[in-house]
Amino acid sequence: MSTRKNTFTSNLGHSLKGGLRIGQTVGVLTRTGFGWLMGRRPPTPQLMRETFERLGTTYIKLGQFIASAPSVFPEAYVKEFQLCLDRVEPLPYKTIEKTLRSEFDQPLENIFAEIDPKPLASASIAQVHAAKLVTGEDVVIKVQKPGVRNILLTDLNFLFVTAKILEWLAPHLVHASLSDIVAEIQNGMLAECDFLQEAKNIETFDKYLKETGNTEAAVPRVYHHATTLRVLTMERFYGVPLTDLETIRKHARDPEFTLLAAMNTWMGSLLHCQFFHADVHAGNLMVLEDGRVGFIDFGIVGSLKPGTWEALVSFMTGKAAESYTAMAEALVKIGVADRKVEISRLAYDLEQLVQKAQAMDARMMSGPMDLDHAEMDQFMLSIVEIGKKHGIRFPREFALLLKQLLYFDRYIELLAPGMDMFRDDRVILDGDYGNMPGMGLLH
Repeated sequence: MSTRKNTFTSNLGHSLKGGLRIGQTVGVLTRTGFGWLMGRRPPTPQLMRETFERLGTTYIKLGQFIASAPSVFPEAYVKEFQLCLDRVEPLPYKTIEKTLRSEFDQPLENIFAEIDPKPLASASIAQVHAAKLVTGEDVVIKVQKPGVRNILLTDLNFLFVTAKILEWLAPHLVHASLSDIVAEIQNGMLAECDFLQEAKNIETFDKYLKETGNTEAAVPRVYHHATTLRVLTMERFYGVPLTDLETIRKHARDPEFTLLAAMNTWMGSLLHCQFFHADVHAGNLMVLEDGRVGFIDFGIVGSLKPGTWEALVSFMTGKAAESYTAMAEALVKIGVADRKVEISRLAYDLEQLVQKAQAMDARMMSGPMDLDHAEMDQFMLSIVEIGKKHGIRFPREFALLLKQLLYFDRYIELLAPGMDMFRDDRVILDGDYGNMPGMGLLH
């Protein structure tokens, strides 16, 4: 009887919290609408982004999804939501400690000798603290913020129902299945809340490193006795971000060597691992004190359909060789066409795009990755629009891959100016390291 009562009480609590969350959402939307009526009318994409940021966790993540999915959303929205940040004010340590104590079936003091109350980082889903295990190891603890999963479920169910209503009311205005998009977002966000899965991702990547003989990269060790669905405890890495050039020179033999290790590790994972790291910004790529590259934060990963990476490499190398037919054929392989694509016409449009980009940039370009950040975003959006014109729709992984390549391009500009990612023999695009020790061509 008590079990039924506890279940009822728990369900009632979740329902009340869900109702309050919907009330908060309606309140924010009402204030935004009132401001619009009173004359505050910025461009719609800007108004939408600002509203999403006020709505918090779910909508910030949704904004980041929009920014990374140019094949689904209009260009103006993609550009605006690239400004959507995932940095929030940290919660008081007492709140984090309450979560920690609720996650373990033994006193916290039996696991951790000390925990720094000042967080190392705080994002919308989790907060990270430095700590020391009772056995003496330095670790970091990633702690999920209270109520995050319930907020995500409430918000996304609300969005799913809204999307279904919109599809029913105005099917001719909806060019993509909004409910399917929301479902995809929901799967991705809830996966980020599963720290046991993230721990598994880390160990899968570590297995890939060992199986390929890669001694130039590392992932942190996971401490399973101190890890749960909402708490992830990992070895603490000491080092600096990949972009800290001055400090890198103290830790690494050569910044260019370090960059090659990072790129070859990531590119090799596309073919030899179950997934690829889908967020290789400088904070997630560390140069450790022993010179190795440390990959951290495996909450966001992507997977490739067979042939996608090879087709993307063909696209890039076709661009470098000014073979627009090769570029067109690669795009057809990457995307899904709803009609027969005329390769010659697609090649012509790609040629016009490249020539326009070259005219805007005084530098000689060996490939689209020579463009700066804003130009690369525009290049990617233009590719997507050309694809739509010819009936080709690209998977979201296409944008995710390009985003990671853009990060590496920025690192090339800083650490190895003049390197050509797609022509340098030291960059292993096919994942074949042969019998070379470590990362082979790097030595």
